[in-house]
Amino acid sequence: MSEVIKTVKLEKVYEKGRNKVHALKDVNLSVDKGEYISVRGPSGSGKSTLLHMLGCLDKPTSGLIVVDGMDVTKLNGGTLSEIRRDKIGFIFQSYNLLPVLNAIENVELPMECAGVPKNERRKRAEHLLELVGLSDRANHRPDEMSGGEKQRVAIARALANEPAIILADEPTGNLDSETGEHIVELLGNLNDELGTTIIIVTHDDRIASLAKRKIRLKDGKIVEDT
Repeated sequence: MSEVIKTVKLEKVYEKGRNKVHALKDVNLSVDKGEYISVRGPSGSGKSTLLHMLGCLDKPTSGLIVVDGMDVTKLNGGTLSEIRRDKIGFIFQSYNLLPVLNAIENVELPMECAGVPKNERRKRAEHLLELVGLSDRANHRPDEMSGGEKQRVAIARALANEPAIILADEPTGNLDSETGEHIVELLGNLNDELGTTIIIVTHDDRIASLAKRKIRLKDGKIVEDT
């Protein structure tokens, strides 16, 4: 299988006044195309920091990050924005849907930013909403949907530009346990059917256990990789 993410001696240090917080320490990670990985650990273990590094949302203090064959640690802001747009799909705990747009318009938005023609993006958005079981909610705005429905829209949006990688940061954090399991099951099905690489950050051991590969962080270090 081809490698889509690689980190070498990844470090992230935040300075807080006179103190330094080592959020990540010597993280070496290799992720192959099509893997479904959970990253778990206690609060402050570095889970979200790692996801932000892999998603080109923040730069490391030192070390190497390669995303889909590109060393992103040496790239500027504009190029990083293009990588995020074209190669990475994000799913957040708070959904981050635009409240003035309905479901299908929210899914279309990343494609519009990428210059996809209107007819093509509408057709793909319809297909993605069908894929996540929300065809009948296409014209509803976020305030007219349940938390589970909003998260499914967010998943469809994350898939809009056919990214190589999906990064999910606590995607079940605002959902009840049953709905959360349905969302993680949906991500697993998408991984099986589309072959999309999925990395999900969670503090919930039960949700983490549903992934095919499990990584655990403690104090900024990988202490388990099974």
